[in-house]
Amino acid sequence: MLGTLTRKGSQTIGVEKARWSKLKKKAEGRAKYLLIDKGWLLMIIALLLGRAVILSSISPFVIALIASVWWLRRDRVPAVVLFAVIGASTYGWLQTGFVFTAMLTFLILAFIVHTWREHQKLLPLMAFLACVLPRAIAFTLLDAWQPYEALLMAAEGVLSAMLVLIFMQSVPLLSPKRYKATLKNEEIVCMIILLASVLTGTIGWQIQDVSLEQIFSRYLVLFLAFIGGAAIGSTVGVVTGLVLSLANVANLYQMSLLAFSGLLGGLLKEGKKTGVSIGLIVGTLLIGIYGGSVSTLSPSLTETGLAIILFALTPEGWIRKLSRFIPGTQEHSQEQEQYLQKVRDVTAVRVEKFSDVFRALSKSFHLIDHQTDNDEEQREKDYFLSHVTEKTCQSCFKKERCWAKQFDQTYQVMTDLMTDLEEGDEPSRLVRKNVDQYCVKPQKLIDTMKYEISFYQANQQLKKQVLESRRFVADQLRGVSEVMEDFAKEITKERENHELQEQEITYALNQLGLEIETLDIYTLDAGNIDIDLTFYVRNYHGEGPKLIAPLLSDILKETIVVTKENIAPFPNGYCELSFQSAKRYIMETGVAHAAKDGGFISGDSYSTMELGAGKYALAISDGMGNGIRAHEESMETLRLLQQILQSGIQEQVAIKSINSILSLRTTDEIFSTLDLAVVDLQDATSKFIKIGSTPSYIKRGSQMMKVESSNLPIGIIQDVDVEIVSEQLAPGDLLIMMSDGILEGPKHVENIEAWLKRKIRELETDDPQAVADLILEEVIRTRGSIGDDMTVLVARLDHNQPQWAAIPYKRKEA
Repeated sequence: MLGTLTRKGSQTIGVEKARWSKLKKKAEGRAKYLLIDKGWLLMIIALLLGRAVILSSISPFVIALIASVWWLRRDRVPAVVLFAVIGASTYGWLQTGFVFTAMLTFLILAFIVHTWREHQKLLPLMAFLACVLPRAIAFTLLDAWQPYEALLMAAEGVLSAMLVLIFMQSVPLLSPKRYKATLKNEEIVCMIILLASVLTGTIGWQIQDVSLEQIFSRYLVLFLAFIGGAAIGSTVGVVTGLVLSLANVANLYQMSLLAFSGLLGGLLKEGKKTGVSIGLIVGTLLIGIYGGSVSTLSPSLTETGLAIILFALTPEGWIRKLSRFIPGTQEHSQEQEQYLQKVRDVTAVRVEKFSDVFRALSKSFHLIDHQTDNDEEQREKDYFLSHVTEKTCQSCFKKERCWAKQFDQTYQVMTDLMTDLEEGDEPSRLVRKNVDQYCVKPQKLIDTMKYEISFYQANQQLKKQVLESRRFVADQLRGVSEVMEDFAKEITKERENHELQEQEITYALNQLGLEIETLDIYTLDAGNIDIDLTFYVRNYHGEGPKLIAPLLSDILKETIVVTKENIAPFPNGYCELSFQSAKRYIMETGVAHAAKDGGFISGDSYSTMELGAGKYALAISDGMGNGIRAHEESMETLRLLQQILQSGIQEQVAIKSINSILSLRTTDEIFSTLDLAVVDLQDATSKFIKIGSTPSYIKRGSQMMKVESSNLPIGIIQDVDVEIVSEQLAPGDLLIMMSDGILEGPKHVENIEAWLKRKIRELETDDPQAVADLILEEVIRTRGSIGDDMTVLVARLDHNQPQWAAIPYKRKEA
């Protein structure tokens, strides 16, 4: 029973909360609709600026407002004029007459220049004239020209022209049609000036001894100091106090109060609304005590209290919404992060869709390949025989007997003849005998079929090339799809939360006396650690690789190295460092080569390359023959290989792509071998792909292991089947790769491979360059000449020993 009542009560509370939230959103939407969409906020501003007067007699605000509204929201001009006149009428009839005549003057000037090109540049001048002309006419009619009055008139015109430029950056912020992700500092200051000018219109409104302009000005300081911090809080205080002091000299001391309160409130914003309110109270007390009068301190404290009450009643939603537009606030940072996250997600989705498109295209090309079956071949053969029959049997008198009564026998004779002619220029003796016995015109049949079969074979060759092109495109599309899919995963990879590790690393670095500014840990996966660090340093002396990286190695139990350094170009600056996992193994290589007959250009080419994901590739390519053409072919093979592998495409797809490119781009019989080894520097696994190349050898101490496979050279056949051989390497292993010129070395040796193994086993050095030189020298010396291009590529796998040892530190006690 109790549980049932509890559930019902929870449901009731939930319904009430949802209802209250719905009503709240509806009320906020209604208020926004009235104030912003319907323009009532702009009308209230016009009402207050209509009665805003500074220096006792000048009113530059209202003309600047009407000029800005005329340029930006022309549909609001009549309402703004009406409410400005109403506001001026609450101040006095002289103010009403000036506001009306000044706005009428501006509208007349606007009507004159609205057809001119770039008339917006004349707005400050129009505002100046709208202020000066009514004053000048009034002084002339009343004969009241005085130097002081003329000076005030000029100052009013200049201020009005300047305020036009300021209000033009503030009024658009009140428009619902203008999207603004972030406010610039200039726009923030202009908005503050507009709000301070509006507060000027409340001067003279009092409740007993409490001034409304002081309540609202202090509330404005509290509100913006809580949002923007000390910088914006003090700026609001200075600007608001200055404008109010111009309207009433008695408020001059208020500028100090507002500026100091804004500074204190901004510094105490971490204490939420209470901290900001304390800042205003302290500022009010200090300035009030400095004034030395209890009679002025009491009303000031009352004004501060009422401002704090208004601030406490301000909904948090309003503050959060405005904070999103102020740079440096937490809400603005979250807004930017959400925007970047959205852009990243959209980009990842687009990339994934592109990947799906490429995968679908690849499948469609493969589907076309699978449709080429025996039925298609039989259909092509029937078309060929029909062409031959049309030219030979169509006019023969035995056509009816051969093709109507003895169709199967005739078809078999034609098929046998076609098969023989495809294999050679002349039919076999048995097939010729059958043709002579069966056909009355055997020679004409043979000659016609010879003529037609050349076109048939050309057509078949063309179809094979088209089919290979389709397969090549399908493989490439599949490879691109896989790369884009991996890229999409990298885009969506978010920075993980590693709070405990961040605390431990920060504590350890502080023990070294390093002042950390930022620490970002992106991943701590074994072998894939990624950390960014920014720290303050007086003079950089290599603390990154010498201190920080060894310390991280001890904390994370993995060798860490510096991959990027951005050092401050001046002393006492900040340095940005990037740290990543060091590879467990490194490859040291050596190569020796010689061209045929001691020439300068070798048909062999070699390459060593760093691939992504901690992989290292070694490759040798032997072009067909010798000389420049063979060298160009082998170099082209390795160039394509490097570019395709570094793009992230798998090795099998890369080899097939290169084979298709080299076989399709020319009709010449240009072949090249490829010997590829890809070593993973994290776990020492290796993959060997040998396309028409000689065996490779792995020397492990006194043991010798042979690595070989049977693949034809690249470019010989259209559809190459790549065979991959995998081996597990160990530290200290020597990987020896060579071209066929080495194995064709000594002529008097019957078993060259056994001889070569013995020579390699007898080598006393493990330096890769020395091993390569000794093998090449031994082969050339034994043979006595260089009968073919020779290349030896040797690599040694070693443990990666960091330059600096790990630094242990005293861990923080739990």
